[in-house]
Formats: sequence, structure tokens, C-alpha cells
Amino acid sequence: MADNQERDAAAADEQRRFEVDPHFVTLVTGAAYDRDAPELRRLLRDLHPADLADVVEQLPEEALKRLFRLVGPELPSAFLADVEWEIREKVLELLPADYVGRALGELDTDDAAAVAADLDEDKLEQALAAADDETRLAVEQGLAAEEDTAGRLMQRELVAAPEFWSVGDAIDYMRAGETELPETFFELYVVDPGFRPIGAVPLSTLLRAGRETKLTEIMRAPQALIEPAMDQEEVAFVFQKYHLASAPVVDEAGRLTGVVTIDDIVHVIADENEEDLLKLSGVSDANQSDTVAKSIRARAPWLGLNLFTGIASASVIAFYGASIEKVVALAVLMPIVASVGGNAGTQALAVAVRAIASRDLTSTNALRHVWRELFTGFSNGLMMAAILAGAAGVWFHSAGISLAVGLAVIINLTAAGLAGILVPLTLRRFGADPAVSSSVFVTFITDFTGFLAFLGLATVILL
Repeated sequence: MADNQERDAAAADEQRRFEVDPHFVTLVTGAAYDRDAPELRRLLRDLHPADLADVVEQLPEEALKRLFRLVGPELPSAFLADVEWEIREKVLELLPADYVGRALGELDTDDAAAVAADLDEDKLEQALAAADDETRLAVEQGLAAEEDTAGRLMQRELVAAPEFWSVGDAIDYMRAGETELPETFFELYVVDPGFRPIGAVPLSTLLRAGRETKLTEIMRAPQALIEPAMDQEEVAFVFQKYHLASAPVVDEAGRLTGVVTIDDIVHVIADENEEDLLKLSGVSDANQSDTVAKSIRARAPWLGLNLFTGIASASVIAFYGASIEKVVALAVLMPIVASVGGNAGTQALAVAVRAIASRDLTSTNALRHVWRELFTGFSNGLMMAAILAGAAGVWFHSAGISLAVGLAVIINLTAAGLAGILVPLTLRRFGADPAVSSSVFVTFITDFTGFLAFLGLATVILL
């Protein structure tokens, strides 16, 4: 026990090592309220852009405004790529257009497009007017792509070499400095005369090969060619499946137009997981800067749906009201049957949604998953029924109540297992997102089935 506590404490300390100290945020807030520009410069001078983004996200709104009015144009532009978009919108409003235009040119093209997307139309026009022609073109191309697609994710800075080059040619080209290279890249792409990628050479392979070695001798065929219109979730799946560090993006003619890198995919995976978690909770979106009105709009529809399903479940109780009046024990045990079924349904649903998202659950193997959840629910029902039936028999001294509650638990947990897998599969079959409303329907099924099975069986057995 002591060893576990020590490990947990060590893990917590390790996590806090990468978090911004709350006391430091307090110091920045105080300096902003005091309009102490020199102190703000001193505090923020040596921060990593990601840490600076964390500080900015935690500032009260008034302190945020004062900080950017005082020293905003002096901050490194790289933090804009790390700050959450809902805070970034506010920050961009406070920064002058010439700073934003310069920042767009300093950022990777994918990050520049993400920042530009958070600008209002007038500010974007001013920022692009202050930027150079190359930046303006890159940003406009990035914004032309649909949101949450590979076209918006990709960066246009890449390293490509013709198929007749040797390793020495490629190294000399990269060292010459005649062309600006990406700040970080993992592969050199080998292209044909039509600028279509025919292979990729990892930098680790390039550096180990002799200068006279032809690139075509050490290249490997691209594991995947990404199209600009591909959904970012699909791109993330490709990266996970093939263990990619980067992947080329090609246009309709197959020409190399950009590259998606793993750092962007990490953000996509985190965002998609957070989105699915919120959907399972019946919340369409959630941000730390949301207003009360926006939070209400996001949550109220699902609460309304849950209200109607709750009324439907309650109608079962009302139908058996006379039985409950005669046997008070039914009112005591009824919530237990529904609760254990709800938990079982939530477990099955979580497994199913995760399997669907990771492409492990498909139409090919769906039947196997359904049978697994059916027998898992039935087996768990047998175990829980034995425990609850025994407890009910001791508690109420009634074999009839024990039998009714035991059978009801078996029926409800079996139904919970089936609902947990069939509801998301059905929603997906009709083109709906399985994570959005599955939990509401699964809860309704387990409540309705639990009440109906227990009260119905008790009425038949006891009355």
C-alpha cells in the first residue's frame, strides 16, 4: 500500500513538473492589473511558447486584455499555434494586424491556416495585407480547404528530390540553404518529373547511406497518399495503422502538394477523443470560455431527450403502481435493478464506441461482438442475480421477491449488453454518430427493461 502511494505521489509530481505553477499565473495576473510592462517582460521572457500559451489560457479576461495591450506585440508568435482556439480568438482581437501578418509568415503553413481561421474577415484582410506574397498565398490555400480535413492540416513546406539524385546530391541541396527547409521534417520525398511522389527516404536512412548511393535504391514506397479532402479523423487512423511520422498529401493529379506530420496528428487524436467523450455525456461541445447561454444550448437538447425517455420509463412504474402499494419491497429493490443494468449498459457502450472509432468493430465481425456482449451480460447477470436475490431473501424473508429480483437482474443485464452494442451499431448504420446519443437510448432501455421485468415478474409471482 505504501509503495503504491509513493508511486502515485511520484507520478503526480512528474505531471506537475510540466504544468504552469499557479503562483506564477498569479504573478502575471498581478503585473497585468498593475500595468507593469517591465515586470511582464521579465516574467514571460524565457517561457517556452507552449507554457506561454498555458499562462494565457488561465488569465482572467481583464488581465488578458491588459497583458496584450502592454506587451502583446513583443511575444513570440509561436505561442499562437499552442493556445486553445477559443482563447486565441480573443487574443487575435487584441493584437495589431501587422504583428498577426508577421506571425502568419513565421508559423508553419498548417499552423498559419489554423490561426488565420480564427480571425474575423476584416482583421484577416489587414493581416494578409501586412504579410508577404508567399505567406498570403499559403494562408489562402490553407483556408480554401474544408475545416477538419487533411488540406487544413498539411504544411506546404517539404523536401523533395528528383529520382535521379544521389544521397550526396540531396545532402548538398539541403545544406546549400538556397531553399528554406521546414523547421522539422522526417522524410525526403522522391518525385518523378510530374512531381508525383514515388518514394520516401527517412532521414535516418539518408544519413547512414553513402554519398554515391542513388535515392531510388534506399527509398521505400509511400505507405499512404493523403488527399486534401480526407477527414482528419481518417488521416489519424492511417497514421496509427501504419505507424507513420509523416505522410505526403497529393492533389487530384497525384502531384505532391504538402505533408502531414505526427505533431498535428497528436492534436487531432486528442481533440477527437475529447469530442467523443463529450458526446457520450450528451454534450456537443465544451470550452473553458463558453458563456452560460452557449452551455445551455449544448446540453439542453440531450437533457430534453432524456426527460422524455425518463417519462416513458416512469410510465412502467405507474402501470404497476397497485403492485408497489401492496408490496413495499418492490419500491426498495426496483432502483437497484435499474442501476446495475445502467452500469452494465454503459460498460458495453464504451467498449463498442471505442471499437467503432478504432475500426475494430466492422460489419464483418459485428455478429461476434454482439454474441460476446450478449453472453457477457447474461453471465454477469447470473452472478449479480445470485448476490442480490440472496440479499433480498435475507432482507425481506420472501422467496418470491428473491426469485423476481434475480430473474429481473438476469434479464436486464442481458438487455444492457445487447443495447450497449446494438444501439451504436444501429446509429452508425443510419449514418449517425454513435457517440452522440447512444448513452441516452441505452439508459432508457436498461431503465425500461429493468422496471418492466422486475415489476412484471413480481406481480405474476407475488400477487
